[in-house]
Amino acid sequence: MEKLRIIFMGTPEFAVGILDTIIKNNYEVVGVITAADKPAGRGQKIKYSAVKEYALANNLTLLQPTNLKDENFLAELKALNANLQIVVAFRMLPKVVWEMPALGTFNLHASLLPNYRGAAPINWAIINGETKTGVTTFFIDDKIDTGAMILNSEINIEPEETAGQLHDRLMHLGSSTVIDTLKVIEKGNVKTTIQEDNAEIKTAYKLNKENCKIDWSKSGVEINNLIRGLSPYPASWCFLKDQNEELNIKIYEAKLVSESHSYETGKLISNKKEIKIAIKEGFIQLLSLQFPGKKRMLASELLNGVSFSDAAKVY
Repeated sequence: MEKLRIIFMGTPEFAVGILDTIIKNNYEVVGVITAADKPAGRGQKIKYSAVKEYALANNLTLLQPTNLKDENFLAELKALNANLQIVVAFRMLPKVVWEMPALGTFNLHASLLPNYRGAAPINWAIINGETKTGVTTFFIDDKIDTGAMILNSEINIEPEETAGQLHDRLMHLGSSTVIDTLKVIEKGNVKTTIQEDNAEIKTAYKLNKENCKIDWSKSGVEINNLIRGLSPYPASWCFLKDQNEELNIKIYEAKLVSESHSYETGKLISNKKEIKIAIKEGFIQLLSLQFPGKKRMLASELLNGVSFSDAAKVY
């Protein structure tokens, strides 16, 4: 058995769960690489990545390069003398970095590759109405999420599950899959499978303002999937117009109500307890939402202080 000396690369909360499992399974982590600190929020205070917070709390050697090809960084990386690198939700690596360790560099991706390569696999699996997803470990090559696959694990997506809930379950699944991957690498009996490309492969595009906006002319299932797939972050959104006021609102939770009606699509109907939006085959009932400058709240809480006119509509 080969003794592993691991460098871990990652940035968000998802990566922390995996790193913590590696440490708790008594693997030697000789260094952690994470994103450079950046200002965030209204006060533009410097914010550490979730992985940096964890590395500091656990006295792990930490590097935060801004340029992954920088000669000083490459020298520091080499000096750590790792024989394996693990990447979880980091960034694209130059060849000089992923080729460095003798046993290679593997990535954990939160989808069943080759489907949902890209930046937001958890969100898109729900947005597209998938009933299954999972995680895959693969050796990095010079493209994004295309390398030879080592292991994968599959789970069902629950009918009303949000991206946030699925994120947490995939973090646990990913942790055990990374440990299983480390065991086969340690024993020297890794068998890989080359990813087959075909026209049916779905992509996990980067989320942006446009693809997070609700199109109320779509089916109720598609609208509900978009809301679930973007909750709690970055959140689906739309414009709400009432008389002379136009607001950009975020919607976190909703439910589809199948019911025939004669309202035009997008009309907002509310009483003291609920807010509903008319769609082709019924209504989308808004359960949790956020108005500009306010915190996220339940529709029933919002209705304590806000009322809508008969002309209110969303688009």
